[in-house]
Amino acid sequence: MKRTLVLLLAFVLVLGAFTGCASNNKHDKLVVYFVPSREPDEIIAATEPLKTLLKTELSKAGYEFNEIDIQVGTSYEAVGEALSAGTADVGFIPGGTYVLYDDGAEVILTATRAGLSKDSENPADWNDGLATEGTDKQVTYYKSLIIAGPSEKGQALVKKVNAGEKLTKEDLEGVNWGVRSSSSSAGYIYPTIWLGDQLGITMTDLPNVVQTDSYGSTMARLASGQIDVGTIYADARRDYADKWTTEYERTGSIWEETGVIGVTDNIYNDTISVSKTSKIMDDKLKAALQDAFINIASTDAGKEVIAIYSHEGYQKAKDSDYDSERKAQEILKSLQ
Repeated sequence: MKRTLVLLLAFVLVLGAFTGCASNNKHDKLVVYFVPSREPDEIIAATEPLKTLLKTELSKAGYEFNEIDIQVGTSYEAVGEALSAGTADVGFIPGGTYVLYDDGAEVILTATRAGLSKDSENPADWNDGLATEGTDKQVTYYKSLIIAGPSEKGQALVKKVNAGEKLTKEDLEGVNWGVRSSSSSAGYIYPTIWLGDQLGITMTDLPNVVQTDSYGSTMARLASGQIDVGTIYADARRDYADKWTTEYERTGSIWEETGVIGVTDNIYNDTISVSKTSKIMDDKLKAALQDAFINIASTDAGKEVIAIYSHEGYQKAKDSDYDSERKAQEILKSLQ
């Protein structure tokens, strides 16, 4: 009898511990915020299926939510503030927004995109005359390139880079540049970081810089010789390869007539971040959310949802992934 009572008591204690643990994973609501990069109504409509998808995936990890509440912030800053205040549990935010609010937000995932066949930090490796192609590999970043056009000065820089020689401040001061606006990551900010790392100067130190109104304009000016050097995102030459020989009236291909003279640090993609002040957020829920979003992105229904932000998948992230973005924010502050 005594042994039976001991076993019964042990069973009751184990059962109590189990049910207590389970009850701790039952919550009324998970609040997910999106930044307004598209029309709010469009985002709400596109992400409606996420409520069921996310509830199902979290349930597999032992988390039961009565409601997945999806909201669109009035601004990027509003979403960062909601994460900091704990009124949002999860936020889909760009890297720039994340680093501005990392006191109250923690990155758990980075969105992925299709990689490129060329990804070297050495600019000469991009200058084999062959087209850059997309790959099946998913990556969490993209690069910005400093490219030289077919002008005499532009080609002189390409020749020097291909010979393994380091470009000098005088080299870059002696050519005409076409860049994007000062808030453009690929067209201005990261090339400025590259200039600082390579030569200790910024874009404003160069005497011959014009701002283009689009990447197409940058390419057109390179083709015509109005500028010698342009700043672009890494797969821009793919996007303008046809126009190079038609609209821009060049006789050679864009891969033959342009060359890379600089490759920037990786520009990391959008984040999924969580609130550091959320009442329900802990390490176990963070891990469950990571697995849930990765699993969702692997399904057709999930891909359709995340396509609203041009996301193709997710990989686990760490705070240091966005150190280059912190440099970028410092540059932005210096320009204000």
